[in-house]
Amino acid sequence: MAAADTEKLNNLRSAVSSLTQISENEKSGFINLVSRYLSGEAEHVEWSKIQTPTDKIVVPYDTLSAVPEDAAETKSLLDKLVVLKLNGGLGTTMGCTGPKSVIEVRNGLTFLDLIVIQIESLNKKYGCSVPLLLMNSFNTHEDTQKIIEKYAGSNIEIHTFNQSQYPRLVVDDFLPLPSKGETGKDGWYPPGHGDVFPSLMNSGKLDTLLSQGKEYVFVANSDNLGAVVDLKILNHLIQNKNEYCMEVTPKTLADVKGGTLISYDGKVQLLEIAQVPDQHVNEFKSIEKFKIFNTNNLWVNLNAIKRLVQADALKMEIIPNPKEVNGVKVLQLETAAGAAIKFFDNAIGINVPRSRFLPVKASSDLLLVQSDLYTEKDGYVIRNPARTDPANPSIELGPEFKKVGEFLKRFKSIPSIIELDSLKVSGDVWFGSNVVLKGKVVVAANSGEKLEIPDGAVLQNKEVHGAGDI
Repeated sequence: MAAADTEKLNNLRSAVSSLTQISENEKSGFINLVSRYLSGEAEHVEWSKIQTPTDKIVVPYDTLSAVPEDAAETKSLLDKLVVLKLNGGLGTTMGCTGPKSVIEVRNGLTFLDLIVIQIESLNKKYGCSVPLLLMNSFNTHEDTQKIIEKYAGSNIEIHTFNQSQYPRLVVDDFLPLPSKGETGKDGWYPPGHGDVFPSLMNSGKLDTLLSQGKEYVFVANSDNLGAVVDLKILNHLIQNKNEYCMEVTPKTLADVKGGTLISYDGKVQLLEIAQVPDQHVNEFKSIEKFKIFNTNNLWVNLNAIKRLVQADALKMEIIPNPKEVNGVKVLQLETAAGAAIKFFDNAIGINVPRSRFLPVKASSDLLLVQSDLYTEKDGYVIRNPARTDPANPSIELGPEFKKVGEFLKRFKSIPSIIELDSLKVSGDVWFGSNVVLKGKVVVAANSGEKLEIPDGAVLQNKEVHGAGDI
């Protein structure tokens, strides 16, 4: 490390030591991250060394063996499992306050309701006790504690713990924002989901789970409705002693920026777009060479997490995320859980069906999952077999639909979209009830005009700009 950087780090260390809001573990984790960043140990990928993983490394889902028929064997599999949902995100991009996981997805049920119902039905069906862990951030912790009180009567043990809270770094002088008078939440950030491993350990939850005989954790984003417990995957990992498994799925043109798995120096590792040299970005985005992407559904052995966290061996690539807070340029350093794959023994990917990746990131995704394209049973959101096209329709809604509240107001009921290929909506558009959309539909209200689609309208391969076009 250059002398100037060493001095920067020493100044930072002394400023951080006087921050009373965070634990010693958080302070040392943060300083570690910053010193790795300053020493510039970012690994550059040598493009020529990249190999496409074989089926041994990225296992096709349909080659997994069937799950034992015996209910007692299934119970003993499930008794080794813990489900962990990443619950640190707020619903702000969708115009909601509080944790994103409390947005209503379908039939008045929230993401969290669906997750609890799924695990409850598993526990009931097999007489097992799969616990649910929620990793919150300081942004979602208090609200989540209140929300989970409503599940007190369920047959499911719910644990919560917080991911780390790190101070934002002021770019100009490399000092923590909170020590410069920023007393509120704006001075801090949660350092990405790569933090799940040390936080699980530091919270004491890891040891509790190990003492209960748990062996694997299934980690997924709380907004991925497709991330449900899969016995075939769990059985495969236990049989083959895989310490880590990343679920990947075939890329479509909508996923070209997603991270992919590669074989590199004899190890399986995640390749993210940020690591790709400029001249290879188009190749990275091509569906021909890199055919799969990371769903962020991860299965990880708990003993292996303990071993690697204790050895401080999880040195994932650092993702620098520049921001501006009240006019001050700051930097937050983050890591991703998927990048940890290369540190675990016998790590694999499993190429799963697209149905295991159904994230709700925007109101256009809500339109899909609230429509007749899906049904909900026992907390599982299941695709309607009446649609023959394996791909979902592409949906683009204008800014008027961005906030969930506005989105719900503008649809009297969600249209039927079983036969829809694509929908593009812009301007002041309002949908009546029982509307049917088929083929390619564009609804673009003329500037300054309100456009109402009447109840029961059927729009097939149409472009609508005014009432006369319907």
